[in-house]
Amino acid sequence: MNQKPWNKIAVLGATSDMAIAFCHFVAKHGISLILIARNKEKLEKIAKDINIRYNVSVETVLFDVEKDDPTILVKKISEPIDVFISFVGYLGNQSKAQSDPKEVDKIVKINYQMPAIITELLLEKIKQSTSNKRMIVGISSVAGDRGRQSNYFYGSAKAAYSAYLSGLRNRLFKEKIHVLTVKPGFVYTSMTQDLNLPPLLTAQPEEVAKDIYKAMLKQKDVLYTKWFWKYIMLIIKYLPEFLFKRLSL
Repeated sequence: MNQKPWNKIAVLGATSDMAIAFCHFVAKHGISLILIARNKEKLEKIAKDINIRYNVSVETVLFDVEKDDPTILVKKISEPIDVFISFVGYLGNQSKAQSDPKEVDKIVKINYQMPAIITELLLEKIKQSTSNKRMIVGISSVAGDRGRQSNYFYGSAKAAYSAYLSGLRNRLFKEKIHVLTVKPGFVYTSMTQDLNLPPLLTAQPEEVAKDIYKAMLKQKDVLYTKWFWKYIMLIIKYLPEFLFKRLSL
């Protein structure tokens, strides 16, 4: 008897550090993968490594969220998928965005617009799945819980993505397609390598991957990872505005 919770998972942004850790984690459980990213060489290297290590089917699809037509991506995925998960993200440059509309466009497009559009287009592939745990997973961020001066363009894009996932979860509930919103705090990745992150509050990609998989199995609605970020952000969200605006965050 097949004990796997899912047969095939499609991963957008598959060459990111968190995505790679997640792909290795699920491949250990015998789950096949479709890896979607723009860097052909890195994508094929990751796919080959996972295939050799875990003897699972790994397909690759080249796609650039900044430049490519999302309708083309759907045509490249021919079979039903049980789960679609989006890891794409772009921290951007807050100072640059304050005077450069192109930087704002890039932050919004990568963190919200394209993940949402692609999710809608891939819904048909998920609806074709016979799995009883059909699922969409979106990697948002704790930065979207409240705008802060240090990254409010990135945070507002992630806030929009979180709101999108919430609405989608409401819409798809009756169709038995679950939607999980993941809100990581600090994570050691190439995207954050230039930041001075506090070690006690910062997760490794492998920790995040494990948390996501466990939340998927439990069909949680929202996951904060590490777990304590739920309570940190609860405090930040409910600080009175007269006090919050005086803080340097």
